[in-house]
Amino acid sequence: MSDDEALLQDLLDQEKRFVFDRFDNDMAIALGTKIIARARQDGLAVAVDVSRGEQRLFYAALAGTSADNEFWVAGKNAVVRRFGHSSFYVGQRARVRGVDFATSQLVDGRDFRAHGGAFPIIVRGVGVVGTATVSGLPQAEDHKLVVTVIEEFLAELGTGEARAEVWTA
Repeated sequence: MSDDEALLQDLLDQEKRFVFDRFDNDMAIALGTKIIARARQDGLAVAVDVSRGEQRLFYAALAGTSADNEFWVAGKNAVVRRFGHSSFYVGQRARVRGVDFATSQLVDGRDFRAHGGAFPIIVRGVGVVGTATVSGLPQAEDHKLVVTVIEEFLAELGTGEARAEVWTA
């Protein structure tokens, strides 16, 4: 298995592990707040969005971000909503296949941004209900920040299937 194929498998495994038992507005706000707290702790300039369906439940942008980050958040979220996988997985899958994402999927690349940072909020027995998204860092770092905090959040709740190990890339 190549490194690229191993990364794809790791990304799919995250989606299987990081599953919520339920997800409501209060949980969205708590998750977004935890992502922002981690970004501040690490001195990162990011925008963070947590949405359920089309409803934005949490949004914050730290110093060093711009309105452009909202464009990236919207495009990454569109990928998750359309394809049901993390934006990093969808983009990586296209790269492994050697195809241009937008062309191969017949989507407008201005509206669908298959770059790391948007992770599906998956509820057991329901499926994808929303997204948690980070924008402002290189794509692998955006992805790592969001999944690291989701994993910790699920562990704190004592729900889902989060394990103690944290994904690294």
